[in-house]
Amino acid sequence: MDAHGRGRADDMDPADQWVRDPRTGGHEPRLTPPGLPGPRGEDARGGTDAAVRGRTPAARAVAPRRGHRPQPGRGRRAAGPRRPRARKVLLWTGGTMAFVLVTTGTAGYLYLKHLEGNVSTTDVGDAGKSDFSTDEAFSILVIGTDKRTGEGNEGYGDQGSSGHADTTILLHVARDRSNATALSIPRDLIVDIPDCPTRQADGSQRVVPGLRGVRFNRSLGEGGRDPGCTMRTVEQVTGIPVDHFMMADFNAVKTLTTAVGGVPVCVAHAVHDKQSKLRLPEGESTVEGEQALAFVRTRHSFGNQGDLDRIKVQQQFLGSLMRKMSSGDTLTSPAKLLKLAEAATEALTVDKPLGKVGTLKDMALELKKVPTKNLSFTTVPVRDNPAETVKATVVLDESRAPQVFDAIRDDVSFTEVRARQRQAAEDPRDARAARLEGARAPASEVRVRILNGGAPAGSAQETLRWLRTDKGVTQAANAGNAPRRLSRTTLEYAPGQAGQARALAGLMGLSGAALKPGESVADAQGQPAMTLTLGQDFRGAGVSLTAPAAAVEVEKSTADKLTCAS
Repeated sequence: MDAHGRGRADDMDPADQWVRDPRTGGHEPRLTPPGLPGPRGEDARGGTDAAVRGRTPAARAVAPRRGHRPQPGRGRRAAGPRRPRARKVLLWTGGTMAFVLVTTGTAGYLYLKHLEGNVSTTDVGDAGKSDFSTDEAFSILVIGTDKRTGEGNEGYGDQGSSGHADTTILLHVARDRSNATALSIPRDLIVDIPDCPTRQADGSQRVVPGLRGVRFNRSLGEGGRDPGCTMRTVEQVTGIPVDHFMMADFNAVKTLTTAVGGVPVCVAHAVHDKQSKLRLPEGESTVEGEQALAFVRTRHSFGNQGDLDRIKVQQQFLGSLMRKMSSGDTLTSPAKLLKLAEAATEALTVDKPLGKVGTLKDMALELKKVPTKNLSFTTVPVRDNPAETVKATVVLDESRAPQVFDAIRDDVSFTEVRARQRQAAEDPRDARAARLEGARAPASEVRVRILNGGAPAGSAQETLRWLRTDKGVTQAANAGNAPRRLSRTTLEYAPGQAGQARALAGLMGLSGAALKPGESVADAQGQPAMTLTLGQDFRGAGVSLTAPAAAVEVEKSTADKLTCAS
């Protein structure tokens, strides 16, 4: 029986395959396939040699495992390893094969200690988080480069390219894990690239000057820009905090699709693309290796033959790959899983915090909580660049993009837009506000220190001025920058300050989840004060943080359905 008590080894999620270490009393990942001898005479099911000592060979061959009940109508199988099936795998690919490690982590953490050595890491400094939290929303920037590395890739991408951001997806996972959004960012989107501190090979730092009004794909590779530069650019454009990155090249598409025996795709019409060399009949086909790479790179056979239509095809492919990875005939043995993981991780580069096996395990287990039907693929809303006569680039659609960015940052599921609209019509009040009901202290008695923990520069002083001048909170003080960046604004208070906390939450529009019972800190007068830390969700003094985000309808696809590329 696995850690969740499901009772059958062949239904076991490999991410749950942990064994108890009798020396420490803790649990460690099982690195040996079930049924094979493990270290110190222990087999992969957690039993020792002593557990079977004394039985005859015949008895050992047919004896059921402890806790396993033979199913009616099922005969006993010969001795040998039981083959676990992965129930749930969150993965997509294309130029974005960086999600491979997420898949192998979710479906087989038992191999991660070995695989960790395959993964390359890049130090992006403060462009992302220095750790991973299991109780917060998180965003991973997935980058597929056009660098011609790997055998057989000489004809792809731009000759001599240092590796531009050819395919980029920002994956945002909601705090409650109820939904996730994969936001594609067009490579031809015109953006401003900020100055970018980079770490050189000799350990020194170099700031790569920013660029104004250029294609987004230049945020990587050119001029020595690393993935941290792309992370900074995405955060500047969208306002969505980017916590980590994963990056891979062409090889990952070919090796992974081959390892799983091909990926089902569908086209609305026959395709014979001379440039990508993709040939497919109308309807459903299975692609792998070079054909899979050709499918995700093709743009002249779909839609208006532009990058935006290629993005839609990639999104459809990624959803199909995820379904294939979670099907019963894919991850059927530890040997297959190991082969798949080896091929995938060799093409992968991540930020340093994600290079730690513990972080990968935590992230993988959080990702598997997201229902596939609530995993939405969509694209940054754009329009043609009005400065061009011959249309080659796009710019943000300012009438729609801000609402999409806000919805993603606020954990709004694009698969539940209509439900949110009905809920807002029936009860516009934030349900979490019920936690704040109770006596509130007068504003003049509220004593609080304000820290900036990820909000725009000057936000702490702006909030201080607003609280004092407009709200009568005269005992507030600006305490500078917080020691670490937070994605969400929080208010920490001591038990005796609950009335003050409710009062300040009401003034600022803080949710009950933002209130953190804890300790007070002495202010400049030596009096106990609460601590308000403005996070990356802070929108400005006087702007409520519990106002329901506007329900936004976008063109999207979901990971649970097969659609045909047209």
